[in-house]
Amino acid sequence: SSQRASFSHQPHQPPSAAASKEVWKKGGRMFSILLAVHLVLLACTLVSSGAFEKIAVHDYDVFFLLTIMMLIVIVWIIFYLASTSRCPDAILCKDSHAGPIWLRGGLILFAIFSLVMDVFKIGYYSSFYSCLSAIKIIYPIVQAIFVVVQTYFLWTSAKDCVHVHLNVTRCGLMLTLTTNLAVWMSAVTDESVHKAHSKLKKNATEEIFRWLLKVGMRSSSAEECNCNSQICQLFKNGYFWLYPFNIEYSLFASAMVYVMWKNVGRFIDHHSHPIHRLKFRLFRRTFFVRIVLSLIILASGLGVLILYEVQVNSSTESSKKRQALTMYYIFNIVCLGLMSLVCIGGSVIYRFDKRDMDRHKNPTRTLDVALLMGAALGQYAISYYSIVAIVASTPRDAISALNLTYALLMIAQHTFQNIFIIEGLHRQPPKEDHKHSSHQKDLYGLTFVNINAVSLRMPDSGSTLAPGAASGTEATHPSDLVRSLTVPKKMNWRRRFLREISMFLLLSNIILWIMPAFGARPQFDNDTELNFYGDSMWPAIVDICLPFGIFYRMHAVASLLEVYI
Repeated sequence: SSQRASFSHQPHQPPSAAASKEVWKKGGRMFSILLAVHLVLLACTLVSSGAFEKIAVHDYDVFFLLTIMMLIVIVWIIFYLASTSRCPDAILCKDSHAGPIWLRGGLILFAIFSLVMDVFKIGYYSSFYSCLSAIKIIYPIVQAIFVVVQTYFLWTSAKDCVHVHLNVTRCGLMLTLTTNLAVWMSAVTDESVHKAHSKLKKNATEEIFRWLLKVGMRSSSAEECNCNSQICQLFKNGYFWLYPFNIEYSLFASAMVYVMWKNVGRFIDHHSHPIHRLKFRLFRRTFFVRIVLSLIILASGLGVLILYEVQVNSSTESSKKRQALTMYYIFNIVCLGLMSLVCIGGSVIYRFDKRDMDRHKNPTRTLDVALLMGAALGQYAISYYSIVAIVASTPRDAISALNLTYALLMIAQHTFQNIFIIEGLHRQPPKEDHKHSSHQKDLYGLTFVNINAVSLRMPDSGSTLAPGAASGTEATHPSDLVRSLTVPKKMNWRRRFLREISMFLLLSNIILWIMPAFGARPQFDNDTELNFYGDSMWPAIVDICLPFGIFYRMHAVASLLEVYI
């Protein structure tokens, strides 16, 4: 009743009151944005400074800032759940598009792996706590609590449109978003430093490597803090392998929090925003070609990843390295080529799709499109840098030709996939046709329809209907009946084919996310770019751009799920 009352009184507000409320709304948003910008710049400065040995900013300084930020966010989330959301008329409506079930399910999956990572990190730092700063043990404990509290908060409140404590809620949500971005930057930097140390350890002496590991440790002796036990090595390798899940968790949470921030103070007309139920039909009316092809790509990708890790990251022989690079490029060229062709086919099918475009205001869809276009810039940059290096370098061999083809197909695949996904997100969901009479619905279930027999029961268009018939049914010509029977089948065939395309692209993006996220990164192992740009410039380009490319794959999976369902 309060919701109906608020909607009924809203149009009768004076223009001056409505204008002042809109100005104050923009002012509250601007203040929260400024708060987020300053915190992001501070976190970015500390994180980037802590990655270099010659700067007097250590990693425990970064951990201290992140711990304080997470504790503040935890306190605000508890305040929101206990006070703000329980106020009268606090949540007058909910955004049905925000926080879909597959996005929240993915968030929980990444949260579970993030908790396992925190357990491994606590075990690793506890192995030599005597020579480490205490914040290194406190930080993963606070992060685990933060993950649990935030996941529960987003699961229960992702759809809320809050109408009380507006400025406090906006600032709290922006602080939450900033904290997730800061944790993401810290994880990406820590993973990049670990990769660099791993590469350096294969080419440098043990003394130099130990000297690099002295950074951030309280004791001046690096040997005292070495991780020599087997259980310590297990914890160390385990939490570094789980970093990609924590990185994706922070980005998923940031996207959901941003949508909540956009929905603060928002009124939604539920007639223009229908709620779509989750309907999964994996093996019903499907093409098994898609299932077989997707499983082949998944299995082949996992095999290529394992062989790449063994032959490149665990071996120093150049011949095995070239074989692994050749295998990696051939697999990706085939996969990217198939995905590009499938996206083009889906865009062609959209030209014949009769569904209307959804032009309603939708912050979730706007964010999806912005993230797709923005995250693709990272892979675009790497590909263009590779193209310039390959074309300008001499001599050219088979690896260079494969690398050039891979870079060109990467650009084409991102472009065609973005077009397909964005067009699918802007389509109205398929509506069930309820316009047919009960007699026609009975005919839809028949395997064979005798049109002559049907026409005998139907009066001609020029005949006079009986009074009872005139009131209940209308005259139907056999040709109209045949048209009504055949058109829905064509429409269903197109929509089924679009669903098949979406599922194939979804599974392909998963394997293309797994490969670079878990170590298959030819950008660091191909000598063409390293020799052309140098050992300092090219790794910096890859470290900056590659996380966006990895995030693009996972966000494409979430968007394709929405298109599929």
